[in-house]
Amino acid sequence: MKNGEFAGNEYAEQIKGLRDAISRSRRLCVFTGAGISCPSGIPDFRSAKGVLNQPGLSGYRPEQIISHTFLEMKPELFFEFYCSRLVYPDAKPNDAHKYFARLEKPGRRVDVVTQNIDGLHSAAGSTHVIELHGAVARNYCVRCSKKYELDFILGTSGVPRCDCGGMVRPDVVLYEEQLDENVIYEAIDAITNADTMVVVGTSLTVYPAASFTGYFEGDVLAVINRDPTPLDRYAKYAIYGDAAEIARLLEGRD
Repeated sequence: MKNGEFAGNEYAEQIKGLRDAISRSRRLCVFTGAGISCPSGIPDFRSAKGVLNQPGLSGYRPEQIISHTFLEMKPELFFEFYCSRLVYPDAKPNDAHKYFARLEKPGRRVDVVTQNIDGLHSAAGSTHVIELHGAVARNYCVRCSKKYELDFILGTSGVPRCDCGGMVRPDVVLYEEQLDENVIYEAIDAITNADTMVVVGTSLTVYPAASFTGYFEGDVLAVINRDPTPLDRYAKYAIYGDAAEIARLLEGRD
């Protein structure tokens, strides 16, 4: 198959095979990246039009701005960039998010391990969501740990401040920051105990998150992405294309 295209019978056979594998699965792990949310209007990070390849602010590159050091040194610029480029409050779950949420049923557990911070898996109805990099919906004061909703961040001009005077920051993992240890354990447990894993919308180039897929020891590994990934050679099914369109096909709606 060519990148981003469907290839007739080969594509149809892979869809059918993956659909059957999912129907047999009793414990499914869905590992997702930015590509699953692109159909919802949220840009990815590393494509030509992705966040990291767009202009930064005041001469700073995007990857500099979304770092712990930059948040500490230039919080005004950080929040200007963060609120305008990384937060999409009007985005809705697309057919891919909804499809994986609907797979939950008695006798089948579906764990979602996501690199995304948009919260769309939970909004779609998935009940076992492990957010490796946090979520824009959660925010807290760095001084007293008081919790704040996203509306507080978006409704503040400049640097959001708590009643105690401390800065209110998003509960997301920035460059230079470590993943939460408990979240790591949760993710590894979900992957290790899955009989089927579907990797969706990720280039698998962001570490350490990408390395977690190596813990999978189940029966069926599938990759759904617009472009090839390093994991494709180990996958029983590798399907290239739009995540929402492929989800509709898996569900038999197209």
